[in-house]
Amino acid sequence: MRLRAVVAMALVLTIAPAVPALAEDPPAPPAVSASESPPATPGDGTGETGGQETPAATPAPATPLPKLEAGLAADDDGARVIVELAAPAEAAPVAGEARQLPDAEVVLEPADTSFIVVEGTGESLAKLAEDPRVLSIRRDRTYSSTSLESLSSAGSLATSLQVIGADKAHAAGTKGQGQTIAIIDTGIDAAHPDFGGKVVEQVCFSATDEGAQSLCPNGQTSDPGSADAKTPACVHEGVNLCDHGTHVAGIAHAVAPDADIVAIQVFSRLNDCDDEGGVCLTAFESTILLALEHVAKLKEGGRNVAAVNLSLGGGLYEGACDAEPELAAMKGRIDDLRAKGVAVVAAAGNEGVPGAGAPGCFSGPVTVGATGDDDSVAPWSNHGSVLDLFAPGLEIDSAVPGGGHQVYSGTSMSTPFVTGALALVAQKTPGTPDAMAEQLEKAGRPITYGEVTTPRLDLNAALAGGTPGPPVTQNPPAPEDPPSGSDDPNEDPSEEPSEEPSPEPSSGPSPSATPSDPVPTPVPLPTVTITVTVTVPPTPSTAAPAVCTRGKSTRTLSAAQWAVEVTRGKGKITDATLGCYLGLVTKASKVFAEVTPASTLGGAYRVLKPAKKTAKAKLESELLAAWLNWANGGVNFTAKITEKTTLKTVLTSVEKARLKGASPAASTSMLKQQVNARRTA
Repeated sequence: MRLRAVVAMALVLTIAPAVPALAEDPPAPPAVSASESPPATPGDGTGETGGQETPAATPAPATPLPKLEAGLAADDDGARVIVELAAPAEAAPVAGEARQLPDAEVVLEPADTSFIVVEGTGESLAKLAEDPRVLSIRRDRTYSSTSLESLSSAGSLATSLQVIGADKAHAAGTKGQGQTIAIIDTGIDAAHPDFGGKVVEQVCFSATDEGAQSLCPNGQTSDPGSADAKTPACVHEGVNLCDHGTHVAGIAHAVAPDADIVAIQVFSRLNDCDDEGGVCLTAFESTILLALEHVAKLKEGGRNVAAVNLSLGGGLYEGACDAEPELAAMKGRIDDLRAKGVAVVAAAGNEGVPGAGAPGCFSGPVTVGATGDDDSVAPWSNHGSVLDLFAPGLEIDSAVPGGGHQVYSGTSMSTPFVTGALALVAQKTPGTPDAMAEQLEKAGRPITYGEVTTPRLDLNAALAGGTPGPPVTQNPPAPEDPPSGSDDPNEDPSEEPSEEPSPEPSSGPSPSATPSDPVPTPVPLPTVTITVTVTVPPTPSTAAPAVCTRGKSTRTLSAAQWAVEVTRGKGKITDATLGCYLGLVTKASKVFAEVTPASTLGGAYRVLKPAKKTAKAKLESELLAAWLNWANGGVNFTAKITEKTTLKTVLTSVEKARLKGASPAASTSMLKQQVNARRTA
């Protein structure tokens, strides 16, 4: 396994769109022929200095972290939170205390686990945090799957199996016999003929509050006997929204056809995801924690679980996120699984940047990116040193509920190739999760891009002891021509709307696929601790999905101009592009989505053009405009706002103040004059 330098980063996730390039026009790395060896790997970071010992510095006294997550104390509307406790025995008494608090409700009290889930106002949660039995109170964030819509109506799983050498492993008699794979996802169609009766156990954990509808077949927060993906709640207007888990399981089963499958449903259905009441699926962190604990109990009970598949993610981190306090509980559960001998495999995400979402950003799991069968890195796949392996993830044909098949792409599809591969390794050469992952990594075909080399899974070489395939070196993909039409990011709309606009979102034409940026020179991302929910596409699409990236504008817009852009019939930027930008903002910002909703066009309009111009409303209006200018490309994190500050430091400072309930006029003025009125990047 890799050792990663810890970078203070974020929490976010996506199902399809990609996030921004992180640097302006980075220089392309020099082209290297495929016959040349990949560049030497940098030092291992152990801190050795030629045998000389460096005196250890005296550590400063540790400052205890606050129990209550920033921003919760000032939340008067209430939030869904995870209350982490020191031991399972304390759950019942603390839940009893929470029920006595005003404006607080215990919405989940799982048996035999050390947390409860509470909905409460900031005042109630602050009171609960005073209890010495409470270790922390943090938002119960949401996660989603990491797949893209269909890229075409035809794809082949068989050719991808050949690419990784699974066909040769099967011919040699290694098919995962005696092993079990756990799939934590949207449930499964266990009766699908592809599985051949290999689904041996099912369980469901699903939220039923905050507008969430349970996807468990029994309609409750848990179902100990079924993760059926064909339950009525999974179906909307004749379309099955829960097909992701079956598709993922189908890939893992194709790699390890003799391994047993445990399917764990962790998603919930939301029926009001946008301004028009769209339906989407999301998974709360609390349900994922319960799923991880369930896998640990299965292992303790004697089931030979070799690997667990997590084709989902949250947040975006350029490096390892092990030190992030909000992620400590999930990291602890994953580390516990690895200590019990269960390998954890996680999708890197489809943001197209050097980094990964949680849990892929932890140093323990095997983090997987996507390549095509020709070993080209998918332009939407996350990449870089945070990854452990690439695997096929482009146009993969696999099972979906109802006995059929569908073609999907994404790092969600790449991840189960590695999960299945680990089951085969566990059968033939069992070892610790780290040792088995290292076996796959050492045997993988090196793919070099920029200054990074990541091996592509070669299962046959790993099992047969073969040498890695010849290295492949690629330049970052060239950006496509921008889409034609009136959505020119370099054009400024009028300074102010000619009339008071209607708060309804615009309905401009959908753009062509947004051009992908070249692989950028890494620039630190802002801290991100946000909630993201991604709408499941209502019908399969045969067109290439739009890839969500930052715009290329060289100008900034004022808050009033952005209000025009999100108004029906007024702006020049299309709905799809604005939706992309708002998605990027909610991934990068702590204020928007978590504290103030702005993920939809209508929500953004209400922030940009508030009905009452209080100090808080003015600050949030300029803050959202600043984030949108960043998403549109008009200003970058490294841009100097003053002599000593960059956009990143300004945004971080302003958001900290807002989370504490402050709305300083000086911050509003700085955003308005120094960021949103810059006009040129």
